[in-house]
Amino acid sequence: MKAILVDNSGDKPVMVPGEYPDPVPNEQELLVKIEATALNRADLLQKSGKYPPPEGASPVLGLEMAGIVEKTGPGVKNYKAGDLIFGLLPGGGYAEFCTIHQGLAMPIPDILSFEEAAALPEVFLTAYQALTYLGNVNFGETILIHAGGSGVGTAAIQLAKRLFGCRVITTAGKKHKLNKCLELGAELAINYKKKSFDELIENRYGKNAVDLVIDFIGAPYWEKNIRCLGMDGRLVYLSMLGGIKVKEMNLIPILRKRLTLKGSTLRNRTLDYKIQLTRDFQSQVSDYINNESIIPVIDSIFDWEDAEEAHQRMEKNQNTGKIVLNGM
Repeated sequence: MKAILVDNSGDKPVMVPGEYPDPVPNEQELLVKIEATALNRADLLQKSGKYPPPEGASPVLGLEMAGIVEKTGPGVKNYKAGDLIFGLLPGGGYAEFCTIHQGLAMPIPDILSFEEAAALPEVFLTAYQALTYLGNVNFGETILIHAGGSGVGTAAIQLAKRLFGCRVITTAGKKHKLNKCLELGAELAINYKKKSFDELIENRYGKNAVDLVIDFIGAPYWEKNIRCLGMDGRLVYLSMLGGIKVKEMNLIPILRKRLTLKGSTLRNRTLDYKIQLTRDFQSQVSDYINNESIIPVIDSIFDWEDAEEAHQRMEKNQNTGKIVLNGM
């Protein structure tokens, strides 16, 4: 089959069209003709050799897809050839075909295109996991979501607002990203390049006003995050794009405020964990997607042979929401 592969022959790795062996569906797996996939930061890391795929996963990039079931493997009961599905992958999305366990597949709602469906799985399941499994969100809490204009950020804003009635505060560095955060339901969107988010939050809502922080930045925000959090607050790290080492750390606020700190990736979770997460997400979020109160946020759509151009857009942090590839 055709696939978009990493070429390491030059000064830096680039994405190029190529060929890769056809996948074969195993027990409880579906063979899917991919119609669209989407970019994630993990793709950039894997491309540069910093994020190898889990054992047994396809080395082809791509952590999500939408497409048409081509064939079913042994033991499949929930789907048949011709069904339209989308779902989370451990790898293999930048290709004509992939395999996916039936427990990770979700039917594409009638209101969504393949491109819209492909923009959902990775960021919405990551955001849902961060809010519920990790963040133990309660109805009506105040949540600070950093990188609000990112794929996971735009998903987390909607889930926090629609499912849990939360007051949402976000940070971003560009006006169009801040505007999108407000459009999606954030009450306050802070330009971190111009204002100190912890001071602005304290001035508007008082000290220790935040119940849950979802952070992708890491070290630069450590002290400010801790300062914002209130009693029994939770801090969830999903990435550390700004740095991994905190020079000085005062542990007293963690004890005094009874804070909980967690970090997580989704890709290396067990299959059973991902299946349960998918089921919980479906049961709680499907109706909101069907009535369009929760929507995929698509920044741009590229032909899959232009994957390198799409990667450059993400590397430059130009996207608000998801970058999608189609034309497989």
